[in-house]
Amino acid sequence: MALSLMLGKAGHEIERIDAQAAVTIRQVDGEPTITEVQLDVTARSKDIEEDEFRRIAEEAKVGCPVSRTLAGAEIKLGARLAG
Repeated sequence: MALSLMLGKAGHEIERIDAQAAVTIRQVDGEPTITEVQLDVTARSKDIEEDEFRRIAEEAKVGCPVSRTLAGAEIKLGARLAG
């Protein structure tokens, strides 16, 4: 995901980003197919508010080369700041 790059360009110092992805595989036309991707991203930072972090994460998801490649699958995003 392009999240780290976009946060840096927006002037935010991020201490840590943890990301996990889970995929759903279903049979489509008799073949196993990834039909959904759930991305969960948690970041630690002292200089960004939750709403701005989520906005930038969503923009990163839309512009990410991997997300664009998987555009046929529904890609869901959970983004939060660690306390």
